[in-house]
Amino acid sequence: MKYLPLSLVLAALPTVAAAEAEAPDPARIVVTGEGLPLPPGTPAYGSVMIDRDRLTNSASGRIESVLGDVAGFQQFRRSDSRSANPSAQGATLRALGGNASSRTLVLLDGVPMADPFFGYIPFSALVPDRLSVVRVTRGGGIGAFGAGAVAGTIELASATRDQLPTFAASAFYGSKDATELSTSLTPDLGGGYVSLSGRWDRGDGFQTTPRDQRVAATAPAAYDGWSANLRAVAPLSATSEIQFRGAVFRDERTLRFKGADSMSEGQDASIRFIARGAWQVDALAYIQARNFSNIVISSATFRKTLDQRNTPSTGIGGKIELRPPVGPDHVLRIGADTRFATGDMFEDAYSAAGTVTARRHAGGEQMTTGFFAEDDWTMGSLVLTGGVRVDRWTISDGFFRQANGAGAATLNAAFADRSDWRFSGRAGALYRIGDGLALRGAAYSGFRLPTLNELYRPFRVGADATGPNATLRPEKLQGYEAGADLSLGPVRLGVTLFRNMLDNAIANVTISRTGGTFPLVGAVAGIYRERQNVDRITAKGVELTANGRAGDVLLSASYAYSHSRVHAPGRDFDGLRPAQTPAHSASATLAWEPKQGPALSATLRYVSKQYEDDQQIDVLPHALTVDAVARLPLGHGVTLVARGENLFDEEVITRNAGGSIDLGTPRTLWIGLRFAG
Repeated sequence: MKYLPLSLVLAALPTVAAAEAEAPDPARIVVTGEGLPLPPGTPAYGSVMIDRDRLTNSASGRIESVLGDVAGFQQFRRSDSRSANPSAQGATLRALGGNASSRTLVLLDGVPMADPFFGYIPFSALVPDRLSVVRVTRGGGIGAFGAGAVAGTIELASATRDQLPTFAASAFYGSKDATELSTSLTPDLGGGYVSLSGRWDRGDGFQTTPRDQRVAATAPAAYDGWSANLRAVAPLSATSEIQFRGAVFRDERTLRFKGADSMSEGQDASIRFIARGAWQVDALAYIQARNFSNIVISSATFRKTLDQRNTPSTGIGGKIELRPPVGPDHVLRIGADTRFATGDMFEDAYSAAGTVTARRHAGGEQMTTGFFAEDDWTMGSLVLTGGVRVDRWTISDGFFRQANGAGAATLNAAFADRSDWRFSGRAGALYRIGDGLALRGAAYSGFRLPTLNELYRPFRVGADATGPNATLRPEKLQGYEAGADLSLGPVRLGVTLFRNMLDNAIANVTISRTGGTFPLVGAVAGIYRERQNVDRITAKGVELTANGRAGDVLLSASYAYSHSRVHAPGRDFDGLRPAQTPAHSASATLAWEPKQGPALSATLRYVSKQYEDDQQIDVLPHALTVDAVARLPLGHGVTLVARGENLFDEEVITRNAGGSIDLGTPRTLWIGLRFAG
């Protein structure tokens, strides 16, 4: 089954939670590599799940494409991690708009994945084969590690020992001389296990520039990236275990012009303690080191105009959650979490003659520390859940310095430190009517700090530029929703009605479409925008899910309609749809999957018209794509796999800046082998 309404998956959780609280047999040690069980009230917030079978059998082999199965999920642009600038890969849900930073909190085994400086998600380092399940909660149900979840939460869980073969490998060859190689080794070690995995992707890339806009300097979107992951799980007792994860990755891409190269890299480590006895504990600590560089090529002279040569950043954080034994009808969670981020930007601006005209250095720090309490109360068929958080946030040591080519200082700005407290909460109810129908409702609030990137770093795309804003205020969300999940034999249906309101929404606001000279940015030949808070974005709509099985045939589908509007009295975009926000999105997968023999699946995805800009001038037309995967077991653990992306070669426009167009992935075909043994 591809994904299920979470209320159906977790119908038996109260019993599971009660069993966990009992003292287990001390002679029996079971290492799972998982976190604590989900509280019984979790389905009240309308989550859906993507299972491992779907994660490991997508046409692209990339996690961001699989997340597209959940209608309403989107990145800032429609490109995937082979042809997008990494800094534009923010994730969002529910048509709340975006400006490349993530409004959705993405967690891997409880660790936030967003870049500490930019807020983008390193999708190329999140390999689907390493995952067990993904849970997507659309809406700002803020809880443990909840700061930043204004558009929802995407929780990724690492594959467990029973899902990982001792040895696995795959090799694929695709269009444009692309290769994809991966391998994993997972031996048992003592009472636990170790899993070491690696993946390497490269390709000559496709032309993102339409044929009639290509010039001699135009280049295909070549990419070359790799990642390695080490995960170890060891028992400490019959009821507790320690989990360690370390990862390194590097991704290099070329976008639109020769020499327009970007690089992102990272080194992550985390350690987690899980206790499943009468007192349940989830304690976690992590550290992240990331970097990014990017070269901007002029669309007029085709020479380097900007070298964003170094953007080192560090993220450090942790969480502790306690679940005391308060009886079989309650699951009480209390705890605290903290996140610290620091980063710097170094960039050099160049004249048309190739000389350095400005050297810039900017950066700052921010920290969020939260305390939370939440209780789930089961009363027969009714489950009530509610929680509160209080967060202390600080933004400090912000600066922007600039010198000319000779090294003489021309600007030295220091920005005032800021701090405040923020109170948030959520509440929900789940009521099961018989075995086939569950009703749910929820209300919630949340907030997101502006990223260091939004505060201090300008960026350019061709002739256009966007300036930072060190005075940005945190975004604040309020929302509510109601829904139902219905089970009719093998068919499961879900519907959710929602209304979300995002105050102080951070947007890229158009200042000039004819260029000029602007603070912290300099001369701009094309469109100039600045990051600003707008009064409010209101998104309301409906989300539908359906899945079922008849014999060897499976069908899963998802649809989202969002009526999203910007409220900005006196501004020229008041009442318009937020930039990069479609009204309709849909996905459907039809699969033939017998227990033995060949298997075939096809996925259709649709996204309606959206606009590149806040003034709704530059249109991104609707797009309909079809992907397919065919698998043929050859015996002895070997499977022949054929994959096809965008089979009908639909033209997908990913960027439109005054008629300067970028295109998304065209028809791409793959053939390869998998081995598991």
